[in-house]
Amino acid sequence: MNPTFTNRPPCTVLRHENRPVGTYVHRPQLAGTLAPRPYLHPVRTLGGITVTDVRTADHPAQLGVSMAVPDVAGRNFGGGPSPVTTYGSQRHLGWLLRDPDGFVEELSWTAGGRQLLLERRTVAVRPLSAGCWALDFTTALTNVTGQDISGSGGGFFWSAPRRPQPPRVFSAGGDEGEAAVHGRPADWVALAAEDWTLVFAGATGDTRSAPWHVRTGEHPGVGSALATRERPLTIAPADTVTRRIVTAVADGCLERDEAARIAGQLSDKGAAV
Repeated sequence: MNPTFTNRPPCTVLRHENRPVGTYVHRPQLAGTLAPRPYLHPVRTLGGITVTDVRTADHPAQLGVSMAVPDVAGRNFGGGPSPVTTYGSQRHLGWLLRDPDGFVEELSWTAGGRQLLLERRTVAVRPLSAGCWALDFTTALTNVTGQDISGSGGGFFWSAPRRPQPPRVFSAGGDEGEAAVHGRPADWVALAAEDWTLVFAGATGDTRSAPWHVRTGEHPGVGSALATRERPLTIAPADTVTRRIVTAVADGCLERDEAARIAGQLSDKGAAV
C-alpha cells in the first residue's frame, strides 16, 4: 500500500489505498477548559460515511477519537464539566514517523507549566476484508515527574455521530444494550447504526481487561477505560503504561456473527507501526 500523503497544517489526512479515511488534528485551536488535545475527525467508512463527531453545541469537549482523562494527578485532561477544574493539555512535540497510512508521534501532557507524562502515540490504517478497514491506536504513557502519578476515569474514546435512531451496542459473550455492555470488560464491542458499524477490540492483555465505557443516547460513543474511580491507575516514576485498541470501520449495519468475524481479524493484527 503506497497511497498519496496529504498534509494540511495542522491536520494530517490518513489514507487507505489512496482513499481518505481519517483526518488527524495534531495542533488544535481550543479553549483551555476543553483540555486541548489532538484528535481524529472526520473518520470515514470506505463508502465515505462519517463515523465521528466533534464539538457539538451541548458537548464542546467531544473530540472525535482522542485520549480524554478527566483526572491525572489532580489535573483535567478530558475537558468539560468536572470536579477537577485545573485543566491540562496534550501538546504535539514531533513526529517520529509519518507515512500516508499512519504515524508515530510524541506528546507532552502538561498542566500549569509542568510536564506530567510523555506519550508515544502510534496510529495506523490497517486493511481488512472488503468493505471495511481498521484504525490501530496505541498509546504509551511514561511518568516523567519523579514521583507516583495517579489517574482515574477516561482513556481512549470514540465519539460517534448522532442519528435519529440510537445505535445498537453488543459485545463478545452475548451482552447487548448499553446497560449490559457499559462498565464491563469484553474481548470486543460493536456499535452499529443503520449505515455504519464500529467494532472495537483490545489488542493487549491490559486493554482487554479494562472495562468499556459505552453511550448510545444523546452522545453515542465507545471508550476503553485507562482507569476508573473504582480502579484508579498509579504510574511509578519512569514507568510506562501501554494500551492498544484496534477498531474496524465498516459500511452497513452488521449483525453479531459478522461483527464477531471481523473482531477475530482484529485480534490477529500484527504490532502497531
